[in-house]
Amino acid sequence: MIWNEPADAADSHSELENRLWEAANGLWANADLKPSEFSPIVLGLIFLRYADIRFIAAEEEIKPKKGSRRKIGPADYHAKGVLYLADESRFGRLLQLPEGSAIGQAVNDAMRAVERENPDLADVLPKTYQILENRTLAELLKVMASIPMDKSGDTFGIIYEYFLGKFAMSEGQKGGEFYTPTSIVQLIVEILEPYHGRIYDPACGSGGMFVQSARFVENHQKDPGAEISVFGQERVTDTSRLARLNLSVHGLSGDIKQGNTYYEDLHDSPGRFDFVLANPPFNVSKVDKERIADDPRYPFGLPRTDNANYLWIQHFHSALNETGRAGFVMANSAADARASEQDIREQLIRSGSVDVMVSIGSNFFFTVTLPCTLWFFDKGKGGTPREDTVLFLDARHIFRQIDRAHRDFTPAQLEFLANVVRLYRCEENALKEWLGDKIDSLLIYEPELLGLEAFIAAAELWYKESEAERDSYFSSKKEPDWFLLTENCPLMIEEGFRFVRDAAQKSWNESSGGELSASFSFYEEVIKDFENEITHFVTSISAFLKRATEFNHTVSQCDSFDSLKQRAELAVDLLTKRKIITEEIERLCKTFPDGVYSNVPGLCKAASRAEIEAQGWSLNPG
Repeated sequence: MIWNEPADAADSHSELENRLWEAANGLWANADLKPSEFSPIVLGLIFLRYADIRFIAAEEEIKPKKGSRRKIGPADYHAKGVLYLADESRFGRLLQLPEGSAIGQAVNDAMRAVERENPDLADVLPKTYQILENRTLAELLKVMASIPMDKSGDTFGIIYEYFLGKFAMSEGQKGGEFYTPTSIVQLIVEILEPYHGRIYDPACGSGGMFVQSARFVENHQKDPGAEISVFGQERVTDTSRLARLNLSVHGLSGDIKQGNTYYEDLHDSPGRFDFVLANPPFNVSKVDKERIADDPRYPFGLPRTDNANYLWIQHFHSALNETGRAGFVMANSAADARASEQDIREQLIRSGSVDVMVSIGSNFFFTVTLPCTLWFFDKGKGGTPREDTVLFLDARHIFRQIDRAHRDFTPAQLEFLANVVRLYRCEENALKEWLGDKIDSLLIYEPELLGLEAFIAAAELWYKESEAERDSYFSSKKEPDWFLLTENCPLMIEEGFRFVRDAAQKSWNESSGGELSASFSFYEEVIKDFENEITHFVTSISAFLKRATEFNHTVSQCDSFDSLKQRAELAVDLLTKRKIITEEIERLCKTFPDGVYSNVPGLCKAASRAEIEAQGWSLNPG
């Protein structure tokens, strides 16, 4: 399947994230620092601003009542899940430091004080602020202070992730060692579905797998703190600090240990975890196999080749409990490697644990332009219809082109790929939930959400203001539809939307309680007509605006025209977004019209174990 989307700034990041990055990047240009030197400084300040805003909010909640002698201390803040900040760590105090003072040393001291009062962050925060000139650091503090006080922790987490990605991109090969692009992580999480349990990443980098797992839980209206616990290991000390800081900014806690995973299993991993997610380094050589000869993480034997890919693959598999699932990134070459690696792969396939293989195209990673493969294990699929099969999903030609050298997935592409896997797994409830959410967001009728209420008011005002000259002008041009496109257009759109919405809602209520196939046929019966009506509404508003613009330029410039133009364009934009929802539903329903999985050439194939054996136990598609 070929599905390419162009870059669209509105699809990716908010104005706030872009503005903050541009400001910080401008200061970086004058700082003469490497990315590895500047990034901890910026990420640390994002963290401190986040911690300060949460501290202020908690301070209001727990301050003692008038007349109370009880002293409030760190334990009171920790009980609310908030970091305690001593006076020297307060962001406002740092902002007020005079430019002639030792600002870098003051920020270093602030970070040490945070660690002192919050032992979980011991030796995590950066303390190299003295390498920045006072003026640059003062300006950087002001940039971070511009993040509004009312922004949620999730917003800070998104800002932190955005900056991580930008720094990783600027560091190239080194950046890829600690950062996996968000859309790849999101696809792994959506296919893995870590609703509840113990999550492990033995090559955790900056902790992105944990963050996206928590977001998945939140998206399903659950509390990540109550549903999942996270365990990570990272070889590089500075990167393990990044991971702990990343978790903290997202309001998460976890057990992140620093150590070389090849030789140290610091979480005693075999059989312990419900989910394993990872992006390990590819094709690593010179691992000392004598040191791991009797390691229980490698039950299928050590590969004779000087390549660690099948050490990682076995580690992920052995870390799972009897119903556990794993999802990880791997070099394409591992899927059909020969000799001893083929022997290990055969044992894995015969174990029945290999569940899904997803082929990813080139340019998704900052480190390499080569394509890669996502592997998925499921030890709990025994006794299911897919016990003896592996799903091959070809996503090599599905992407959004961010710029010349980088690609990612749009939210719609991620949902589509994950839904193919859910169809394969016969996860009818999850698919009904997805379809129901889409239908709900499509059919909700609130004029202000569609921009229709504002457009109708602006159209009526402009219509009255331009009435005398307008009717004369358009009657001379013999435009018989002008009356309908002015006086009646807004009313027709509003009533038309209500009519098709009500009809669609009735049909959905009747079909959604039955088989999934009935829900899918709902597209052909109702949603297709709904999509056509939205197209008609957009065409009508656009025609209305075109004629009003013609009149405004040719005959009379009404004061109300600018408001009319702005609100008409907004209504078109919001209606168009509704049409995009119908297109998302359409793609899945037309690809699998019966509401059941089937092989689709160029997209997906469920291959039996016998077919895989006939191909030399290769897990490459084709």
